[in-house]
Amino acid sequence: MSDTSARDQARDNAISVNAISSDRIEPDDNAWTRRLVIFLRIMAVVSVAKGLYHWAQVTGFVGGEEEAFENQSMAWQTATIYFAVIELVAAVGLWLATPWGAVVWLTTVVSMAVIELMFPGIYGGSLTVVGLEAVMLAAYLALAWMAARERPP
Repeated sequence: MSDTSARDQARDNAISVNAISSDRIEPDDNAWTRRLVIFLRIMAVVSVAKGLYHWAQVTGFVGGEEEAFENQSMAWQTATIYFAVIELVAAVGLWLATPWGAVVWLTTVVSMAVIELMFPGIYGGSLTVVGLEAVMLAAYLALAWMAARERPP
């Protein structure tokens, strides 16, 4: 009986040593794909926060009496409702790492940049917002490019 338990213990030790042996570690072929998915999940959380902020503006949870939704221009109201809806839709798609999620998110990024640059009267024309959107877009494109390169054609 003790001979069997000694063999089992020796086998368990051999398995645990083999599990941590450097010879058995295989290279990670999908490192960029994993990084892309992590980035998409982070952008999903950011999109949820932005979407909820826009909904808070619509419902009056943020801002004072002067900044109430009803007191804003029609262009501001339209843009705010657009972003309140599309940011949350993009967040779902990004979290699931679906192609349509990335497309919807890219639409939100480009839309915000266009509104800030071309229509500064709506949200104030902040170049900081445009710069942050451009950095997020560049990061996505770089990660997507590297992830595509690790997959065979």
